Amino acid sequence: MTRPAILLACLLSAAAAAPAFAQAPSQIERFDRQLEQIQRQSRMRVDESVSPNDRAIFDHGALLSLSYVTLDDPAGKSHGLRQAELIGYGRANFDGAHEFFIRGRAAYNDFNDGESFDGRGDYKVMPRIERFHYRFDLQRALGAYEGKSIDYNIVLQGGRQLVTWANGLTLSEVIDGGIATINIGKLSLDLLAGVTYDKDVDFDVSRPNFRSDTTRRVFGAMASIPIVSTPSGEHRIFAYGLVQRDDNGSETLVTDSVTTRFDYNSYYIGVGASGNFGDNLLYGVEFVYEGGHTLSNSTDPADSSQLLQTRDQIQAFALDARLDYVLADPRRTKFSAELILASGDSDRIASNTTLGGNKSGTHDNSFNALGLLNTGLAFAPAVSNVAIGRVGASTFPMPDSSIFKQMQLGTDFLVFNKMVRDGPIDEPTSDGRYLGTEGDFYMNWQVTSDVSLSMRYGIFFPGSAISGDSSPRNFFFLGVSYAF
Repeated sequence: MTRPAILLACLLSAAAAAPAFAQAPSQIERFDRQLEQIQRQSRMRVDESVSPNDRAIFDHGALLSLSYVTLDDPAGKSHGLRQAELIGYGRANFDGAHEFFIRGRAAYNDFNDGESFDGRGDYKVMPRIERFHYRFDLQRALGAYEGKSIDYNIVLQGGRQLVTWANGLTLSEVIDGGIATINIGKLSLDLLAGVTYDKDVDFDVSRPNFRSDTTRRVFGAMASIPIVSTPSGEHRIFAYGLVQRDDNGSETLVTDSVTTRFDYNSYYIGVGASGNFGDNLLYGVEFVYEGGHTLSNSTDPADSSQLLQTRDQIQAFALDARLDYVLADPRRTKFSAELILASGDSDRIASNTTLGGNKSGTHDNSFNALGLLNTGLAFAPAVSNVAIGRVGASTFPMPDSSIFKQMQLGTDFLVFNKMVRDGPIDEPTSDGRYLGTEGDFYMNWQVTSDVSLSMRYGIFFPGSAISGDSSPRNFFFLGVSYAF
């Protein structure tokens, strides 16, 4: 999905009103998260691996998607968008050992009159390559070309690809780079090196080019190994280290007499486990510590004058724990529960920006990363200074119907709080914890082999800590896709 643009001047002109200065750019970043979550859940998966049963497999196709989105922003204003999207892809697989994949996309965005985020109205998204990779599988190559069988494997994949580690708490991002997966016995090791796709929206929305020119290098390694493997369940533990380096440091933001520099460099150390108890209960838990350094806030909230920016240490953490219980019924009924915790910082004005960020000379305790979790449709806060509980259920209600057997219905209920009472999130709040509740409802329906229909509706009821409009916020999405 596209990211509706917004003029940075909106952010600058509101800088004097410290609690609300980042609201407009933050809404762009939030809208991007909302649509990205829907895209990953509902879009026909045109990039899944094909079966390597033949010597050579060639696969190509296209997807035409029409959708409508309407949502209420934190100020109570409604935004409506109609989008036409064309996606084309091609894949070549040779002997299961070599795979080439490419996917391109173009779109047109048609906003309701006066409801675009930046006032410019409708616009085109010019054709671009959003995914491409080459994949090499050593084990299959040796088997196909030399007739050898080995008890280890190395898989290399390079290009522009979506990389998700563990639950997606720290990393779930499109990366231009390479991944090596090494399997030796029961041990699995993933190595990553690359740079973020520059068309993705950055989490620091105070940067001048936060939505169109973001460069963050990432390097990391993750190891996992089973600790218990029995007929009643398998349990794996994992540990990883991830380094993020900000290559946007040459940017400066100048407004009136204030100059802001940017340099957010972080590292993440994560541990966790995943597995199942029997055939029905699955779990995944991920805990991460964030360290590194950042530049402090440049603007005095009292009079908007220049402050000296200092290099401060980051000390933050986050946790994601989830359970899924799957019934052994024809309707594939599933119940789920999730807990998300992320630390915050009481001396920040906004949780995820440099302008309005950490107070000079103090530790920055606000968690910020490159992950993507389900934080609701209508509210969708960034995973920073939040404590979120979610329960949900989904089912295929009519498995015996020839028309509706591939129709899935589901719902989620979420409760939002702040970890630090007097700390900020990515929209204005008071010194309270309770942010509100939300109910989400969704439908995924594979109508035919070529046509799919998706619907999302969410309604958020603001809590006592929300400073803006207290009216319920609605989010509605309807999309239809035709594959050919």
